[in-house]
Amino acid sequence: MKKNFSGIISTLLLLMAVLTGCSSNNNKTSSGGKTADSYPTRQIELVVPFAAGGGVDLAARAVAEYVSKEWGESVVVTNKPGGGGIIGAQYALKEAKADGYTVLVNNNSSTTMYEAGNSNPTLTAKDNLFISRVAEGTLAYAVKADAPWNSFKEFTDWVKKNPEKLTWASVGPAGFSAFGVAEWLDAIGVDYTKTSMVSSEGASDSTAKVAGGHVILAVHTVGELYSLAESGKIKILAVQSSERNPLFPDVPTVEEEGFKGLTVKWWTGLSFAAGTPAEIVKKWEQAVEKMEKDEKFMKALEKIKLDPSYLNSQDFTKSVKEETERYTELAERTGIRK
Repeated sequence: MKKNFSGIISTLLLLMAVLTGCSSNNNKTSSGGKTADSYPTRQIELVVPFAAGGGVDLAARAVAEYVSKEWGESVVVTNKPGGGGIIGAQYALKEAKADGYTVLVNNNSSTTMYEAGNSNPTLTAKDNLFISRVAEGTLAYAVKADAPWNSFKEFTDWVKKNPEKLTWASVGPAGFSAFGVAEWLDAIGVDYTKTSMVSSEGASDSTAKVAGGHVILAVHTVGELYSLAESGKIKILAVQSSERNPLFPDVPTVEEEGFKGLTVKWWTGLSFAAGTPAEIVKKWEQAVEKMEKDEKFMKALEKIKLDPSYLNSQDFTKSVKEETERYTELAERTGIRK
């Protein structure tokens, strides 16, 4: 009798433990949902791994303004330049907590190009939880206003004869400018390794170096080159797009100048550190999709000379993977990859 009673008590205790565990798990799920629903509850930091004044920085400030009003919480932009974008990316993806309050505003230089250009990268696409792509920008080639070349073809012919005299600015040996230059040189049969890169903090620094005669070539987006081109300090030789750019209707495309197969294009997007709650990623993804339909945000992008280019998390991740593979082949063929 005592044995039977003891058995009943044991069974009841076991059943209570199971039910308590289920209740605990349900509470965790509920709590996680509540956390996502109430997010954000404090200031969010958008980390720009490049200097102020460039396309990534300007896009980040437009995003910060929209999201802060949409969610009613402060969103601040922090510039952490250096290492071709990797110092800021390292901070956002490895050092900060994966809690949704630190967002990396990245672009090709700090993701696909960095990984493609380094045989042992400290960061890869797997370290990014890609949220959404935000905008794209058209690549353009610029030289000093009083440079002797009046067309991209003239300039290219000079480079073919004098590759060792070509200097160009880039945030790093595997940055956006480097891949733009490498693809162009590869197409015209010039050894990329015979030319010289000059380090810069970003587009504003690169264009200033060209305007000052310290570097021959700047390869950046039309928006990043616009102000110095308008002020007559640099001149744009060609734009890399299927049609002429409305900002520079008199500047020919690279195809018009006789160059085909040049595909490098600038983009910027948002990433979290791996491990960030999926609910928070989804909330950002939905916010960016809504943002890119907002008239005021669209005007902000137009003002900084960028084109809206929304991709959701899944499509953005796929695009990054494909671009990394394509740029890795280019990096290995031209000598960028170290």
